[in-house]
Amino acid sequence: MKTQTHNLTQRGGWRNSLFAVLRSLFGHAGEGRRHGRGAFLRARYDAAQTTHENRRHWANADHLSPDAAASAEVRRILRSRARYEVANNSYAKGIVLTLANYVVGTGPRLQMLSDDAEANRVIEREFALWAKAIGLAHKLRTMRIAQCESGEVFGLLATNPRVAAPVQLDLRLIEADRVCAPTFDVRGPETVDGIRFDEFGNPVAYSVLRRHPGDSAGLHGGGLEFDIWPIESIIHLFRAERPGQHRGVPEVTSSLSLFAMLRRYTLAVLGSAEQAALPSGVIYTDAPADAEAAQVEPMDTVDMDRGTWLTMPYGWKVGQLKAEQPTTVYSDFKHEVINEIARCLNMPFNIAAGNSAGYNYASGRLDHQAFFKAIRIDQAYLADVVLDRVFQAWLSEAVLIEGYLPQSARTLDANLAHQWFWDGLEHVDPQKEANAQATRLTSHTTTLAAEYAKAGLDWESELRQRAREVSLLRELGLTADQAATASPATTNDEVEDDDDVTDDNVARRAA
Repeated sequence: MKTQTHNLTQRGGWRNSLFAVLRSLFGHAGEGRRHGRGAFLRARYDAAQTTHENRRHWANADHLSPDAAASAEVRRILRSRARYEVANNSYAKGIVLTLANYVVGTGPRLQMLSDDAEANRVIEREFALWAKAIGLAHKLRTMRIAQCESGEVFGLLATNPRVAAPVQLDLRLIEADRVCAPTFDVRGPETVDGIRFDEFGNPVAYSVLRRHPGDSAGLHGGGLEFDIWPIESIIHLFRAERPGQHRGVPEVTSSLSLFAMLRRYTLAVLGSAEQAALPSGVIYTDAPADAEAAQVEPMDTVDMDRGTWLTMPYGWKVGQLKAEQPTTVYSDFKHEVINEIARCLNMPFNIAAGNSAGYNYASGRLDHQAFFKAIRIDQAYLADVVLDRVFQAWLSEAVLIEGYLPQSARTLDANLAHQWFWDGLEHVDPQKEANAQATRLTSHTTTLAAEYAKAGLDWESELRQRAREVSLLRELGLTADQAATASPATTNDEVEDDDDVTDDNVARRAA
């Protein structure tokens, strides 16, 4: 009995404390009435108010979690619609291809940073040969395209005996549709649509269907067979836009409706113009209904030969229809829609549309700065998620081959002792960029390694090549001026630039 009284007292105490907190936040309702006021909320945001004007606009807003919002069915619909637009809309196709070409280019190049120069050169050479054998650059471009139009892409690190290289490791690309839950229970406490996680939220295994769900062969009994691959064998490339998001959605999701709008408007303009151009002209009369005019059959057609004169019945005239489409705002509409579409990818309008009309040098450089920064971020993310994993797997296989790599390569750290070079971005005005580069080098605000890296080149390889060129010039008894003059494709500006590259300058810069 005492215990029950004590519990009631405790509950009453908590209740009184709660009421005290509510009174401090909102005031006492009776007190408000005594003073002629009602209880009110102290903090207020206009965007949090629901009115008749914004009720429909925010009707689809929800409180779903990242994985619930990007459920398997939602992602399937978004993927199919994004792929449809990319396959049938030339602007969507060009935007996605341009993005992949800018990010990946001709492919990354490995530079080892260990203290063993000979081991570095051997590893760089052999990895480049292996990457060419498996088509790594092409697969990276495909992965970037899939990330944009499908939201995510998977890569399987597995052995391929057909690889024409000592290391027979291969990167097999897996479309997002194949990674899914093997049972009808697509959700679970430790599983998110085919991805299993440990107690700390780390992915540990992936369920991969052996056939694509949309494959016709999957309808004959083999579509539900799957394999469980560990995290060591799977690379998952996607961009998490919300904390706790485990699967990706297409990067062009926010612009899918704009693609449809652009196509509908273009088809409407074309249909209106064609409809107006169907009749070559009309025969009409200005005479009143009771006036004298020749009898003409209504809605009759008259065949006219090309390049001939035509006589009309008494009181009738020939008029030609004027096509009202396309209007003067048609190009402005396309400009704004394409600009809005490309904004979700940080791509400027002239690159998305393939049209730089109306741009000048300053505006072009300004618009490209945000895009180039996004490209560098994408390249760094691609290197962290894909390339480092690929290189680590390749090096683990390569050190097991007897005599393939130097002995010191067995102690190299694949995560820290290397970096990746990408294609440099071409400058609009090479002469201005060369002058600025020379000024930075003279003022010691940059290094040769940094300047060569901007062009996607290895500074050591380039200096060694330049040293070989200078040595050959000396052997042939030529100077830099004579070599530049003898070249038929050399311009005067390039000759002046070569005048500054003397043997002493090359040696001093190399030092």
